[in-house]
Amino acid sequence: MRPIRWSAHFAAALFALCLAVSAGAAVDAEPLSSPELEARYKVLIEEMRCPKCQNQNLAGSDSPVANDLRREIRRLLEEGFSDAEITEYMVARYGDFVLYRPPLQRNTVALWLAPGVFAALGLLALVVIVVRSRSGRGAAQEEANPGLTDDERRRLQQLLGTDTDDLNESEKNRDD
Repeated sequence: MRPIRWSAHFAAALFALCLAVSAGAAVDAEPLSSPELEARYKVLIEEMRCPKCQNQNLAGSDSPVANDLRREIRRLLEEGFSDAEITEYMVARYGDFVLYRPPLQRNTVALWLAPGVFAALGLLALVVIVVRSRSGRGAAQEEANPGLTDDERRRLQQLLGTDTDDLNESEKNRDD
């Protein structure tokens, strides 16, 4: 019983340590010179993507590259650069990839238009299916299977051991 308690305590302590390390990983130690710069800084690091992590913004990444980019943004803010100038600087250095919302350009048109096109095609397919099913033009079960041939009826009679008249009546009832 003693080793289980020891390992459970060890696992809980290790888990708490991992949480503490990951929670403070992307926190910057030194504040900016004014609250306005701090607010601009937070907006910028939320809108820019880490080039290494790919699907994380600079605020959520603790990679060395993200640390360098956050430090660079802080430096540019303190030097008096505007948000647009900082964004241009980062795009010139890392390309449009660094932006979470790349601008609409010839090379990004597919990224911007594809979701709308696929949604419109899906909606169109749904409308066609609903209209066909309501108007009776859709493939019905009876059309796909018109009935049994005489040979099939005889074979079915042999297999089931039933009377042919019973089969004919059930088909008439189904057609009504």
